[in-house]
Amino acid sequence: FYNEQYEGGVCDKNTFNTGVVPSQQLAALVPYALEKYGKRVYVIAADYNYGRISAQWVEKYAKEGGGTVVKSEFIPLESNDFGSVINNLQAARPDVVLSLLVGGNHIAFYRQYASTGLNATLPLVSATFGLGNEQVVLSPEESKKIVIATPYIQSLDNPENKRFVALWQKEYGADYPYITDSAVTAWNGWHLWAAAANKAKSVERDAVIKVLEDGLSIDAPSGKVTMDGKSHHVTQNISIGETDDKKGFTVLDTKADIPPSFEQEVCDLVANPDTNKQFTP
Repeated sequence: FYNEQYEGGVCDKNTFNTGVVPSQQLAALVPYALEKYGKRVYVIAADYNYGRISAQWVEKYAKEGGGTVVKSEFIPLESNDFGSVINNLQAARPDVVLSLLVGGNHIAFYRQYASTGLNATLPLVSATFGLGNEQVVLSPEESKKIVIATPYIQSLDNPENKRFVALWQKEYGADYPYITDSAVTAWNGWHLWAAAANKAKSVERDAVIKVLEDGLSIDAPSGKVTMDGKSHHVTQNISIGETDDKKGFTVLDTKADIPPSFEQEVCDLVANPDTNKQFTP
């Protein structure tokens, strides 16, 4: 089980993915940004597999929405100086910035972005902000009005999430700062496996895979999660959220049962179980 957001496209008989993929997340976030802020998008991405491939997805969804990516800039993971990036942004004058930055060093971007006053004039959306609790590390002013798209936001109002948050706070303390989407995708992976093993009455690999490929569902903190048997990815809810003044996020909208559409298109492990590759856009 690979329980993390990633760039999508992995097709392998022995791999099951519970994290959100671009054909769910960026398919929601990019059209939202184009409609709300404008058609000219500037992409800032981490310079590795996730950032490079996800930037291709942004190009695709921007074009489909009648927009354009004015520039994609790729930042080394060890970099924490964004002076030149800020200058490039100011020169390009996009309508919106889309961040695919990751890791501790890249938190510096948001701090420098705010220090120039750009966060008051140039909207920022992100597919990765919050995964590392960036909104907890930064002050509310430094992370003001950043928009995300993700399956899980801690303030989601459903019975399973209330139960999950209560269990988490009992284990880690009521003052735990914020529960991330990554925590919930790991929870979902364990519970999908356990549900499959219980139904199969076995922990043997092939028996568990057979049940998972039949389209197993669980009620998760993020909402209903269903394993797509052919692609080994999950159909799940996607929420649009915005940073609040309490170092968390406010849910703006939730779309239910969003399939991993690209993975379903390119990957059928029931018909072709020997496939072992990563498809890209």
